[in-house]
Amino acid sequence: MASSHVNALQAKHEGLESRLKEEMSRPFPDAAKIQLIKKQKLRIKEEIAHH
Repeated sequence: MASSHVNALQAKHEGLESRLKEEMSRPFPDAAKIQLIKKQKLRIKEEIAHH
């Protein structure tokens, strides 16, 4: 069960990574949105590390 949870977290992390790349490739990236995505990625990464 824990591994499926970790897999779901990793998938979510990858999704956030693609959103981050997409935002940063825009002509005028939204710095606040980038910060929010980075914080979400960090929280997920920490949760994965605790499993």
